[in-house]
Amino acid sequence: MKLFIKNIEKDINEMQLEKLFVQFGEVLSTKIVYDTITWESKGFGFLEMAKKEDGQKAIEALNGKLVKGLELIVQEAEERRR
Repeated sequence: MKLFIKNIEKDINEMQLEKLFVQFGEVLSTKIVYDTITWESKGFGFLEMAKKEDGQKAIEALNGKLVKGLELIVQEAEERRR
C-alpha cells in the first residue's frame, strides 16, 4: 500500500520517516520530495508498506499526529493519471 504524507518537518529525512512507520509493518520504500534547486524538503513524500492492513494501521495511528510541531497528514496515495 502506497501512502502520501504531508506536513513533514523539513529536517526529517527518509530514515527518520521510515522509523515512524516501521512500527506498523514492513516498509518497502520511502521518498521525501525535495526542491531540485535548493534541495530543501518540500514537506511531503511517499511511503510504501508491504501489506494494505499495515498501511491502514499507520494511517489510523499517524494521521493528525504531531511530529516535530507539525500535524502529519497521512492518506492512501492515489494512482497517477497520465
